[in-house]
Amino acid sequence: MCLWLNSWPKIYVSTSSGNFMQSFNVTIPLSLYIHIPWCVRKCPYCDFNSHEARQNTPEDLYVDALLKDLNENLPSIWGRRLVSIFFGGGTPSLFSPQSIEKILTGINNVMNIGPDLEITLEANPGTVDESRFAGFRQAGVNRLSIGIQSLQDEKLLKLGRIHHREHALRAIDAAQKAGFENINLDLMHGLPGQSIDDAMQDLRDALAWKTPHLSWYQLTIEPNTFFHYQPPTLPPDETLWDIQEQGKKLITSYGLNQYEVSAYSLPGKECVHNLNYWEFGDYLGIGAGAHSKITDVENQVITRHWQIKNPKDYLRKLTDSSLENSFTADKKIISETDTTFEFMLNALRLTQGVSMNLFIERTGLPVSALEPVLSNAKKKKLLVDDHLLLKPTELGQRFLNDLIGMFLK
Repeated sequence: MCLWLNSWPKIYVSTSSGNFMQSFNVTIPLSLYIHIPWCVRKCPYCDFNSHEARQNTPEDLYVDALLKDLNENLPSIWGRRLVSIFFGGGTPSLFSPQSIEKILTGINNVMNIGPDLEITLEANPGTVDESRFAGFRQAGVNRLSIGIQSLQDEKLLKLGRIHHREHALRAIDAAQKAGFENINLDLMHGLPGQSIDDAMQDLRDALAWKTPHLSWYQLTIEPNTFFHYQPPTLPPDETLWDIQEQGKKLITSYGLNQYEVSAYSLPGKECVHNLNYWEFGDYLGIGAGAHSKITDVENQVITRHWQIKNPKDYLRKLTDSSLENSFTADKKIISETDTTFEFMLNALRLTQGVSMNLFIERTGLPVSALEPVLSNAKKKKLLVDDHLLLKPTELGQRFLNDLIGMFLK
């Protein structure tokens, strides 16, 4: 889904690789990510920039900081239209509908939100009810991503979630009653002590709600998490493989198509925001620890910057006039090598692959920048042998981490 295609800026990119010089005209979509860093309790598997909300969360102050952060970044994206807005966290549903509306109004004042723009808000079943969902919808949110993770109380307890099965079921029902049609359910598998039957029952319970989108992904133990230091006992690899294969068949039997490693949707209900990431579009991130990738038109480079991570330090940029008035922690130009790897890291997650032209358009690099790894991956039957398409084979999808790693030069 592409919005306002004719309105996107024309970006002229000139790059070189060896003796090869290429200049061309590209249209690059832009998304906006808004990070809300607080949650009721940090989950033991979570490695995101999230912090437990102790006592009074400085909600009003943080909203003011977000809008100031946005205005500070406007020069880098001036004149560009958004294809999506995404409230992530943490737990964005901790914030009131009034705060979400204030943020969206502030964005609209400087960027002109279109009527069909996808606006997603992540919600925790333990922090919402029907009236709150109705408030979010009235504020302008038109897509919800509900983090249920599991619909079995025993598994939710092991995951450290604050909600129970009944909370999750009530949250989905409340979201639908509030008028939300575009809903994603976030579900995990490969949980501590999970059997194949457990995983399939979780899926059947979630799919019974007939939401148009499902994110279904395996629990992984990430560094700097509680599970990393005290790892739970996870199912053996053979069970994990059987869960994945049986789960895919079950999901597709409900009419949802797999379009990315962990994403399934009805036709036309793919997540626009995440697709923009996977297709190496541009994105601006505001909020504590948010990251951005922006094509710098004037200097003809791709830049990445990230905001101050600690919420207290981030907020001090708003309140302490003696400090440098910038929410950005650091910035760098992405090298050609890193650009190639990051493109493949994202694009190869898409089950249908991407066109070779997309690589050229989004990176500004010639196809030769992928060699000799590209040819080697095709010889190993990890990539489809098609000079117009970048697509993993079935073997490549199974060993996707190995395939992507080949492009890390």
